[in-house]
Amino acid sequence: MDRRAFLKAGGVALFSMGAGPAFLNRSALAASEPSPHVRRKILVTIFQRGAMDALAAVPPIADRELARLRPRLAMNGRDSGVTDLGNGFGLHPAFNDLLPLWQDERLAIVHAMGSPDATRSHFDAQDYMESGTPGRKGTRDGWLDRAVGELGHEGRRSPFQAVAMTAALPRSFYGPNPALAVTDLRDFRVRLPGKVAASAGQGFEALYEQTSQELLRDTAHDTFEAMDTLEKLDVSRYRTSVNYPSSPLGRALRQIAFLVKSDVGLEVAFAESGGWDTHVQQGTSNGSFARRANDLSRSIAAFWKDLGTYQDDVVVMTMTEFGRTVEENGSGGTDHGHGSCLFVLGNPVDGGKVHGRFPESLSRDALYEGRDLPVTTDFRAIFAEVAGRQLNIEDSANLFPGWNGKPLPLWRS
Repeated sequence: MDRRAFLKAGGVALFSMGAGPAFLNRSALAASEPSPHVRRKILVTIFQRGAMDALAAVPPIADRELARLRPRLAMNGRDSGVTDLGNGFGLHPAFNDLLPLWQDERLAIVHAMGSPDATRSHFDAQDYMESGTPGRKGTRDGWLDRAVGELGHEGRRSPFQAVAMTAALPRSFYGPNPALAVTDLRDFRVRLPGKVAASAGQGFEALYEQTSQELLRDTAHDTFEAMDTLEKLDVSRYRTSVNYPSSPLGRALRQIAFLVKSDVGLEVAFAESGGWDTHVQQGTSNGSFARRANDLSRSIAAFWKDLGTYQDDVVVMTMTEFGRTVEENGSGGTDHGHGSCLFVLGNPVDGGKVHGRFPESLSRDALYEGRDLPVTTDFRAIFAEVAGRQLNIEDSANLFPGWNGKPLPLWRS
């Protein structure tokens, strides 16, 4: 086993890049202390992979150019079903489950945001956003890993401090700080190379005795005691009256809510929503975009309701690698663009507003390269504000190397 300790089976991966089994030893020490985990502030991030069309999600409802450039797709008219937000923008009807949160001024939108890098490659743009270093390939760590490193309380760190509800560790969590990647908490398994799988319920002492390799021999039994703490999270007994979508995102957020309410020391969580690459038959109130938007909206709304009194501890932020072209294509869809928008949800958020600087019109001379919504707010300004405020990280330069910008104010004064 190399320095990126890797334990994976049944859709579960436990990473401690650069730390090896020592991470589990630290967790064992923390678990042995009285009341090691207290309620902390939690940041939940959702990556919308594929590039969300911001002009479909939050259209400028009075812009005539949008209607002209999108004869089949524009939804900014009076009879389009779009909800008028009262500030020159509308909200796609598939996002209606988020409307009460907007009206309660807990949900904010940042428009015309994105990366200053002009790439239209999904792979590169996602890599730049998750590493927090746009235009720089080869960055080894992710911005969420750096955020975890700024949190402190090393001696009381929980194995669940950073969790991604994904089959593999996302780029955002690459780095020296440990993070857990898991798709289903009910089916936790650990598999060693060349060995049979062992469940948490089987006991890690037995696994220790089974292995003939020297991989874990030197860590002694306290390593397994740390991993035994995972067994206590009996998610199969978790019951909620909230109706989540049966989608991957819905299931992920349901499990994150379980971790939040279990007080296991969660501070940074990651989930993802796919299918936003709408080149063909994007649709309006129905179609591929509406289906993805409806799932995102319902999942977030269910998660927020499920939190109950824990809402005071949690902030949710979405992100997407870039936007779509202002003009529709010949296939009834939109192609890779530049600027997009994102949502920030939380009780301290300055909600009920569209933040950022949107162009006065969508005429060609106002567009990026004559075709795209321009990026007027660097995504790092948003991430720095959200992580700084929610996780109490004061130095944004440590989160985003080489960036000299200022956070975008998104919290109530």
